[in-house]
Amino acid sequence: MTAASTDDAAPHGPGQPSRKRFALSMRQRDAIAGYLFIAPQLIGITLFVLVPLGLVFWYSLHEWNVLANTFTFTGTANYQYLLSDPALPETLMATGIFSAGLVAFNMSLALLLAVLLDQKLRGITVFRTLFFSPVVVSLVAWTIVWGFLLQKNGGINGMLQTVGIEGPNWLRTPTTAMISVIVVQVFKNVGLNMVLFLAALQGVPRELYEAARVDGIPVFKQFRRITLPLISPTMLLTMIITIVGSLQVFAQIAILTQGGPGMSTTVLVYYLYQQAFQFHYFGYGSTLSILLFVIVAGLTFLQWQLRRRFVFYEN
Repeated sequence: MTAASTDDAAPHGPGQPSRKRFALSMRQRDAIAGYLFIAPQLIGITLFVLVPLGLVFWYSLHEWNVLANTFTFTGTANYQYLLSDPALPETLMATGIFSAGLVAFNMSLALLLAVLLDQKLRGITVFRTLFFSPVVVSLVAWTIVWGFLLQKNGGINGMLQTVGIEGPNWLRTPTTAMISVIVVQVFKNVGLNMVLFLAALQGVPRELYEAARVDGIPVFKQFRRITLPLISPTMLLTMIITIVGSLQVFAQIAILTQGGPGMSTTVLVYYLYQQAFQFHYFGYGSTLSILLFVIVAGLTFLQWQLRRRFVFYEN
């Protein structure tokens, strides 16, 4: 018997575990490496998404009075009041109008700017930077400046007076107040969608346009038949981002209109803030948070399901 076979046959002592016993296969090592890579993201989602969501649902089953230091279990009482809340229909209506106006105006303007900025012209980079710059400006500072401009004697009405037009008090009538907050939000974030559309447009093969021009296809038909289908995945992404963002808007409403006049600009997030932090109904505020989560999740799921019909994929 050779020395090597003698060593293999020798029994292992208590302090010498077998290497074969602890050896990991390639698949096991890959699995461990994969779990280690996703662990930070999984821990983050658990701590900052799942746990807070569970706590919000738990709070929605209680009435928490901070001033009296009471925490009373009420079961489904907050959800029952949600169904009969007289202010909720008007709040949901304002939320729907704001979201629809924001999505339509933002995406159409962003696509128009992206098409214009996709041209190979001298100095076009300056305009790209100019249109994107509001995205990096402080949201509060941006809104405060617009608040001054939209006053009765503000800058916008001053410019209108130079051409003989008497402007309204934009933030003090329901229709103009809603239009104003939509426009302020669109101008703040349109640059982000513009950059996404611009990147998608630059990824469209130029050979398709050349072939279309050779066949005599008009420019508008080229845009409808070539450009829109090829950038439809980006359009789906921007629509999801814009809709979710429109349902979470708060600072513009709080600074410009405080939900007024009346409740014309009281969107769901601001109504939630009023119930929880102004009136100290934390249980009902948590219930409104659950409603907001259901709306956002439902709209996102609906858009994701519609992608098979409206989104073009090359593969």
